[in-house]
Amino acid sequence: MEIIGYLASIFIGIFLGLIGGGGSILTVPVLVYLFHVDPVQATAYSLFIVGSSSLVGAWPKYKQGFVHLKTAVIFGIPSIISVYTTRKILVPAIPTNLGEYGGLIVTKSLMLMLLFAILMIAASFSMINSKSSKETFTEGEQKFNYPLILIEGALVGLLTGLVGAGGGFLIIPALVMLSKLPMKQAVGTSLLIIAAKSLIGFTGDLGNSTINWTLLLSVTALAIAGIFIGDKLSKRIDGDQLKRGFGWFVLLMGLYIIIQQLLFPIAGIH
Repeated sequence: MEIIGYLASIFIGIFLGLIGGGGSILTVPVLVYLFHVDPVQATAYSLFIVGSSSLVGAWPKYKQGFVHLKTAVIFGIPSIISVYTTRKILVPAIPTNLGEYGGLIVTKSLMLMLLFAILMIAASFSMINSKSSKETFTEGEQKFNYPLILIEGALVGLLTGLVGAGGGFLIIPALVMLSKLPMKQAVGTSLLIIAAKSLIGFTGDLGNSTINWTLLLSVTALAIAGIFIGDKLSKRIDGDQLKRGFGWFVLLMGLYIIIQQLLFPIAGIH
């Protein structure tokens, strides 16, 4: 299973490089089902993997002028505070056993996996219904809806802290609508925000648990290598069709996790 896990780690990066996002949604399932990492620990590892990969992806976008630093700071600050607080205080405070409902013992791990599966389904619809990257977006006057940006940033940080996903499918529309960024700049800025909040959020777990650095750095390195492969492939493959196809795959994965966790909890990892 570990060999398959390492191959899957490369594909996480490939999809990130190909479609500019979404690949990180596979990180937690890969860690849980292929490397047998505890789900709570997997969400922490995912923050490091997603953050490192996004940082690598953000650098060329920055050099191309597709990163709006002011927006990244304004949106990123509440998100960073929220994700760090969630990992340092909220997640450790959640009881290991949350109760029994209809004969099903609800644990912290089960709750996080179900929440992650719901996020996968939401992300899949975003990818399936995404607009073509060839469409043009008119750049409006740069302005900030500060109250909504603060709320959105805090909520995305909370979600990232709980399930370990980047949340780009939530951040990009927010940057377009709330900060009036053109799409290409929203994508680049989103990568920088995801990198900052994920890596800082990961530091909230340091000291709370033992980190398997060998596994973590190996998966991260393979995911980053996959980004470069995906970037080269993106010049030959229709990214819009691939994104929709990947969306259907993520949808099926999300439904599988829900069914597996609810109907076969003994076989699951809790």
